[in-house]
Amino acid sequence: MTATPYRAGRPGAEVPGPEDADSRADLRRSAAAGPARPRAAARGDGAGRQTVSGRAERAADRVAALIETVAPGARLGTKEELRTLCEVSVGTFNEALRLLQARGLVTVKPGPGGGLFSAEQPPMVRLGNSVLALDAQQDDVANAVRIRDALDPLLIEDALWHASPADIAGLRRHISAMEEAVAAADPVAFVHANWRLHAAIAAISPNTLLSSLYTSLLDLIESHTLSVLPTSEQPLGEYIAHRHELHRDLVDAVDRRDREQALRLIHEHNTSLQAAANAQQSG
Repeated sequence: MTATPYRAGRPGAEVPGPEDADSRADLRRSAAAGPARPRAAARGDGAGRQTVSGRAERAADRVAALIETVAPGARLGTKEELRTLCEVSVGTFNEALRLLQARGLVTVKPGPGGGLFSAEQPPMVRLGNSVLALDAQQDDVANAVRIRDALDPLLIEDALWHASPADIAGLRRHISAMEEAVAAADPVAFVHANWRLHAAIAAISPNTLLSSLYTSLLDLIESHTLSVLPTSEQPLGEYIAHRHELHRDLVDAVDRRDREQALRLIHEHNTSLQAAANAQQSG
């Protein structure tokens, strides 16, 4: 069997193969400590810049940290109060709010006394978050990858129906981050950019249970991926360049509402990953 062109720190972890990225646990720790400093993105010219999607993710995580301190259904404040707390623009906070709603963490109530409230999550939504309690065993991570791959076509179907122009623009920002990581020959940055792309695709879905479970699986996989190492004759740089092109074409297909092409590409995405995982386990 042909050897896989990469190896992650745990069998079954995608290279990439996350969404949204730094792990949410890391972001929550930084949120609790205060406003996060802008994080440099991988760039071929060495200059760092913080993406809009990155700021939105940090704002969402800061609100999520606040939610953990209050009871379900508690009022968090007005949108303007929380936007000021997160120190972001109106547009960035709206994107953060969309991420929070997709994860089933907040509800928005209009009118006097309205604002943002901690969501009262039903048991089936909490199921997605319970994935994070799994032990970091090899089989757990491998199974998380299998389940995540099985959910990918469902999320692509939802993206085909529900992706707005703003959603597509956000996906393209993640594609650009992947391209920058390829140019910088930084496979670790590429992996995280890839995971952020998949988390953003999941956030488009109106199915709260589906998106919550998927992002929890991404968190589990990411938190137990320790390194990215080449293990075949094909240079790792060539492999991640190919993966970038595949994801770019996938976003283009979603933008065109080309269902046949989008599903073909996500099948190729997951089939090639599974073949890589099998080669790694047999190698």
